Amino acid sequence: MTTIDLTPLYRSTVGFDRMASLLDSAMRREQSAPGYPPYNIEVVGENQYQITLAVAGFSDDELDIQVENGVLSVKGKKADSEDERQYLHQGIATRSFLRKFNLADHVEVQNAVTENGLLRVNLLREIPEAMKPKTIAINGNTSTIDHKPELNIAS
Repeated sequence: MTTIDLTPLYRSTVGFDRMASLLDSAMRREQSAPGYPPYNIEVVGENQYQITLAVAGFSDDELDIQVENGVLSVKGKKADSEDERQYLHQGIATRSFLRKFNLADHVEVQNAVTENGLLRVNLLREIPEAMKPKTIAINGNTSTIDHKPELNIAS
């Protein structure tokens, strides 16, 4: 397993000390995660993302989407079928699955839609006004300062 040296990052940032453990857990999960169901992660616009999962054979009732503590979980559980089938070949996977995605700060799930065997989860990153860049006035003065000295002429 590869390790990542984040020392240069720590020299120029404050408050990212948990990033090492986040990267480490993501790399472990990726190595041990099965490839089912396949998925895509797309950038569809400025601050807009879409996760698409191939969920052929699952109905909307058999899919569960949850967000908790910045982790998006998509779970599929096939309902028990009373119809006994005898397959000569079963290539369409209908096994249960759980896929988890770590979401960045301020990324929210907008909606989820199924169409043609694909589940599309739309995400939007909305940065709160308090987090947006702002200009800080020096000495609390925001007006323009004219540096010309005042002339007092006494007659």
